[in-house]
Amino acid sequence: MEAKKVTEEEEETWRREIVTSVMRLVSTRLPQTDLISLLLVSPWLYRTLISYPSIWLTINLREMTNAGDRLLAALSLPRYRQVKHINLEFAQGVVDSHLKLVKTECPDALLSLEWLNLNVCQKISDNGIEAITSICPKLKVFSIYWNVRVTDAGIRNLVKNCRHITDLNLSGCKSLTDKSMQLVAESYPDLESLNITSFTDKAYMKISLLADLRFLDICGAQNISDEGIGHIAKCNKLESLNLTWCVRITDAGVNTIANSCTSLEFLSLFGIVGVTDRCLETLSQTCSTTLTTLDVNGCTGIKRRSREELLQMFPRLTCFKVHS
Repeated sequence: MEAKKVTEEEEETWRREIVTSVMRLVSTRLPQTDLISLLLVSPWLYRTLISYPSIWLTINLREMTNAGDRLLAALSLPRYRQVKHINLEFAQGVVDSHLKLVKTECPDALLSLEWLNLNVCQKISDNGIEAITSICPKLKVFSIYWNVRVTDAGIRNLVKNCRHITDLNLSGCKSLTDKSMQLVAESYPDLESLNITSFTDKAYMKISLLADLRFLDICGAQNISDEGIGHIAKCNKLESLNLTWCVRITDAGVNTIANSCTSLEFLSLFGIVGVTDRCLETLSQTCSTTLTTLDVNGCTGIKRRSREELLQMFPRLTCFKVHS
């Protein structure tokens, strides 16, 4: 049977369909800078890429200069009108005035935003937080690690404007007080992940309200004692708990966690010299079927063990760190 001759028109149609499908697949895996570069290849490729809203859901300006101006320029483009993720971590040149301009010039651009990372954006203050959160009603994940300008007023605006937060990072925000912890605990009952430092035992009383909390990082919280740990232990769905450098904690606090949080998979006690083998024994009795990562590096009261000994205590353990 004679093969059907493919016309130039059919070949062109096939080529465009295949190339379009391939580009759609590949473009979702490309870094944003490469994706933007592809827009300049040809008018046809530009139209093809622009026609897929799903590949324009992220604005990644991590570590970039002039990030504030870049953000404004991106949000002015129709292709970013459904943006869900914005990453400004370590970005330079972003200040309160840029976030205020986003609010006034692009008030509808962030209606779908779910994830915002402002880590180490040191020039952003309460005013910037108020401006940006007021136009992000669907925000779920918010991170502003290591910002010394944001105060309780900024967190008050956050909880007022964004009612659906499930993942929050306020670690290193040294101007926050116990009031912020109270606001967070009372406003976000569905919070699943929390990263905080610099609060007192009194503030941790409120953390027991977070019944669905699964991930808690209080690395470096040197004010917390066994009393505060007792409040944390009431969050009995915890799967990951980072107590690194929480130096006031003793066996009593870890035992309370072990007896209550029996679903723990990750636990770091790094640098805590007040814990001993006694808390390890309690953990082996209550969390042996769940714990996969345990860091006791710097815990001089806990003796070294062989791999075989550890696996007898924690059969699922895949990572164990101990002092040398």
